[in-house]
Amino acid sequence: MEIMVGDPIPLLTPYKMGKFNLSHRVVLAPLTRQRSYNNIPQQHAVLYYSQRASEGGLLISEATGVSETAQGSSNTPGIWTKEQVEAWKPIVDAVHAKGATFFDQIWLVGRVSNSVYQPNGQAPISSTDKLLTPRIGGNGIEISQFTPPRRLRSEEIPNIVNDFRLAARNAIEAGILCTNYGAHCSFDGVEIRGATGYLLEQFMKDKVNDRTDEYGGTLENRCKFVLEIVEAVVNEIGAERVGIKLSPFSDFEECGDSNPKALGLYMVNALNKYVRKAFNGTFMVTGSYERLDGINAIAENRVDLVAYDRLFIANPDLPKRFALNAPLNKYNMETFCTSDPVLGYTDYPFLE
Repeated sequence: MEIMVGDPIPLLTPYKMGKFNLSHRVVLAPLTRQRSYNNIPQQHAVLYYSQRASEGGLLISEATGVSETAQGSSNTPGIWTKEQVEAWKPIVDAVHAKGATFFDQIWLVGRVSNSVYQPNGQAPISSTDKLLTPRIGGNGIEISQFTPPRRLRSEEIPNIVNDFRLAARNAIEAGILCTNYGAHCSFDGVEIRGATGYLLEQFMKDKVNDRTDEYGGTLENRCKFVLEIVEAVVNEIGAERVGIKLSPFSDFEECGDSNPKALGLYMVNALNKYVRKAFNGTFMVTGSYERLDGINAIAENRVDLVAYDRLFIANPDLPKRFALNAPLNKYNMETFCTSDPVLGYTDYPFLE
């Protein structure tokens, strides 16, 4: 598609997502940065997120653990303790002060973990006991090693569903406890991570899920766990505050499916009961999109919103750069997942 001088840029047009009025379609994708020491968000995240917030913009937080069993790498944030909830408040408040909407992505990694990240060194939980092959880590350098997982017993699954419910409640009710930073310290909603090989996908996809109980076998059974989580979260905080990330065609983390189209269609139809109706059919995509990719996707009515990842890491003012078609900073993968509170985190330059 060719954009003429003076034409509105589709990617930068307003959009109404349920009750949330967005001024543009450029979304900050959830990006693990590993700077939340001991699973507690830190003060430097206030600057990181507020740099990327804009009036009417939408941000999705880095993946946030729902319990002490949720983690798969060091220094990723959680939202299952009061200390973690308190630590999120100034971050959320700083984003709201810029006029942006902020959703918290909640997850549990399942077998994409090592016992060193699990309480008491126990095995990570999964739908299966299949071991994941080692792979290159998020910084493109280190090798991630995984521990053989423990297959969840069917009677344990309601407890995991409840962990997601409580995490969603913590994200929304954070504002009730907030006294130091104003009345808008709670997240506006949550996005359930049902994608890219983590626990929920380990149940949904038949190349991983080898169960013979009510959570395995048929497509309906494999999706049951995820839909129970969606229902619990929606009942807790309201459908207008809930999204879910899905990647049926991906085989990331060795998590593929023999019929991804059927899986995707089944989940979309099942979610109509909860999320799609409340969000008026909002559909967001992510995956190494460039500026023109996003413009064309919106202009051709294929999607409603486009979430940007690496480009948003390196360009905190990405919507402005897209508006001006300005040059972009180059990202450095070696600093994506480090403990440094500044380097590769809050030191990328703005246009001015």
